[in-house]
Amino acid sequence: MFRFARWKVASILAMTLTAFLVLVPSFLPGDTRESIAKQLPSWVPFKAITLGLDLQGGAHILLEVDAADVTRTQVENLRDDVRRILREERVRITGGIGATGRTVQVRIPDAAERARVLPKLRQQAQPAGSVNALGMAAPPIFDIRESGEGLLQLTLSDTAILDRVRRAVDQTIEVIRRRVDALGTTEPNIQRQGADRVLVQVPGLQDTARLKDILGTTAKLEFRLVADPGFNPTDVDILNEYDAQGQATGQYPVEKRVMVQGEDLTDAQPGFDQRSGEPVVNFRFNLRGGQRFGEVTSANVGKPFAIVLDGKVISAPRILGPITGGSGQISGRFTVQQANDLAVLLRAGALPAKLTIVEERTVGPGLGQDSIDAGKMSIYVASVLVVTYMLTTYGLFGLFANLALLVHITFIVAGLILLNATLTLPGIAGIVLTIGLAVDANVLIYERIREEAKLGRSIISALEAGFNRAFATIIDSQSTAFVVAVILYFLGTGPVRGFAITLGLGIVTTIITAVTMTRMMIALWYRWKRPTFIPI
Repeated sequence: MFRFARWKVASILAMTLTAFLVLVPSFLPGDTRESIAKQLPSWVPFKAITLGLDLQGGAHILLEVDAADVTRTQVENLRDDVRRILREERVRITGGIGATGRTVQVRIPDAAERARVLPKLRQQAQPAGSVNALGMAAPPIFDIRESGEGLLQLTLSDTAILDRVRRAVDQTIEVIRRRVDALGTTEPNIQRQGADRVLVQVPGLQDTARLKDILGTTAKLEFRLVADPGFNPTDVDILNEYDAQGQATGQYPVEKRVMVQGEDLTDAQPGFDQRSGEPVVNFRFNLRGGQRFGEVTSANVGKPFAIVLDGKVISAPRILGPITGGSGQISGRFTVQQANDLAVLLRAGALPAKLTIVEERTVGPGLGQDSIDAGKMSIYVASVLVVTYMLTTYGLFGLFANLALLVHITFIVAGLILLNATLTLPGIAGIVLTIGLAVDANVLIYERIREEAKLGRSIISALEAGFNRAFATIIDSQSTAFVVAVILYFLGTGPVRGFAITLGLGIVTTIITAVTMTRMMIALWYRWKRPTFIPI
């Protein structure tokens, strides 16, 4: 116990000094911190601790995925699949392919052709290998019903719609996360609420108007040909063209068939047109999108090609020649901010459905300051009471425990900074709780030392036995609490996770400070003083 090598002492002191240095930026003004950080290498963690929404204020928005829009998109996809199968089988139809509600219907007068198509449609309704969560065959995506005079009706099932809404919410969460991260915010909280809602909390963001614009835009980009005169009206959409101020400037008859999907984009960056100097968005396709874009532009030279974003025509330039490089440019009389935002949206990907803002709340910095003051007060009161108790009860050994407790808190906060974790009000509660756990470990050690001393052991023997025999009890109790922290982190969300992070860090640092550091200080004290009795 009393043979602490110099390198061990130096290591513990170096860890402590490093933890204090990591905390320094949190006490500096923002401008000073940023100027110093620019002069340091990128790997140096010179940054302040990140405060959560309840401490520094920010935006709180609850969004709802439009289930009707999800259903409408699924019906449109089903209609496209039916059109593709009919073209592959060269089947003649009458009246076009209609879609009402959740049903797609098509009339095939010839019985032989109808018999040839039905197996393909049924195969589409039950894709090969589709199973549910229990490993059983999944129910069909849609039901097929034959009516008189060759009418086929394909109706989406309730199970398919519910599953699509669930997957739409999952995809929405990922898209929103990429969009919010692109805004440069720190530690946003994005999570599912209920079956079709998403909660978005962005600490420190006060410009909620821009956040709503970013989140509320579906960003569904499509490249579609402008329909020629005499084109079948059932296969044409009449879409409006809008200027940068949101005013309708004209209409275009656009084919319903999407030639190239925006999901094939791999990059989108704002820029300026070399000829006009106006802000534009330069985009690049993946291999599949680039090939498709080249094929379409090669086959339709001279025709207008509409760039459609969320059902609105941004521009409809005429194809002057094949574009085979896999890249292009979107112009639409944008402002610089609009070009930047559009590039962010396209890079993040399109939302699978429209979002409705159910609840909007802005947490002001005043409320956050109240929370910070309350959190500080709780730590101050807990620390003063604990320090007083330890000094009164254990004297000099209590002073060692208090010094270890100070290092313990420093390690927790430094760990939060290095892990890029967010400190929330529940996180402060976790720190207060770990103060009690750390002191409890010292109490177990000191009480064991007292018992050993009362049994007549020598000073060295009592100290050695106190640490060794209490260590197993400390490990058992701390391990149990750590398991609880892990469960809270993986099963909890938002504030619960903040509490779990500080609790877990506190338990780890308790082993370092309450056992190793306290033991080192007592060993150094003994070697220096050579006492004749134990001062507790």
